[in-house]
Amino acid sequence: MDISDKIRIIEDFPKKGISFKDITTLIRDGEAFKYVINTMADNLKDKNIKYIAAPEARGFILGSAVAYAMGVGFIPIRKPGKLPGETISYEYDLEYGKDELVMHTDAIDIGERVAIVDDLLATGGTVNALAKIVEKAGGIVAAMEFLIELEELNGRELNSEYEINSLVKYNV
Repeated sequence: MDISDKIRIIEDFPKKGISFKDITTLIRDGEAFKYVINTMADNLKDKNIKYIAAPEARGFILGSAVAYAMGVGFIPIRKPGKLPGETISYEYDLEYGKDELVMHTDAIDIGERVAIVDDLLATGGTVNALAKIVEKAGGIVAAMEFLIELEELNGRELNSEYEINSLVKYNV
């Protein structure tokens, strides 16, 4: 199935010069959504994954569905103040400042294999921070799986130590 035609392109959103890749048109199509989830799960099936980790918000849509399809646990990674209980954090640099991700301290058993699932690989900064917090918690990042990759932004370069797969590639 060619899923690229299921992704709506919205020019100049959220600001002028940005070509936004809108996945809501894909996820509202049950057949296309199922295809994406099953393809991602198939890509990860031989990696001995115990958990899928994903960032809010669109990462939760894909990550939790892939975890369900694989019969493995799901780990939500969020912004500070969004998870109750004890958390660990990882702060990372953005182009114009800093950001931070948090996850529960007991989310990952030490040495367990984790796949990171998200909707988009762009510059790679956020997913690199996701990998670092998983590793800080004692997990092993076994793979990264994306719906969309913006190749010109070189997100693979920052994350070259990890296995990366994307279903749809765009040159920005």
